[in-house]
Amino acid sequence: MRSSVLIAVSLAAFAGAAAAQTANHFVSLPSEAMLSSTVTGLDVHDNSNNDIGKIQDVAFDSSKMVKAYILSVGGFLGMGTHYVSVEPDAVKIKYDDNDKKWHANMNATKDELKAAPEFKYEGRWSASKT
Repeated sequence: MRSSVLIAVSLAAFAGAAAAQTANHFVSLPSEAMLSSTVTGLDVHDNSNNDIGKIQDVAFDSSKMVKAYILSVGGFLGMGTHYVSVEPDAVKIKYDDNDKKWHANMNATKDELKAAPEFKYEGRWSASKT
């Protein structure tokens, strides 16, 4: 009888500890947080408000920090598109409360982006997402 009570108490303590660990996986996002789904697909404009590319992807390093934005530049219907990897600080992304939209701006021209080293979706970057 005593061992049954001890086992029950131990199981209850274990279940409580497991529940406490599970609860630690959840976070509240601050209102200024950006979602990758919001950023991906944003048109990027230069300082004169010309469309110079589109954020195609977001690259993370092994510590899960944003390492780069992959921009698509030029092309038509997927033909001739040039991809470049740019530092996240080079692209200013902000939410405009007045028009309720996200905007991306960069201090570069379309020609500068086209002349930049090309990023290629190869190896692990071309692997299926499923």
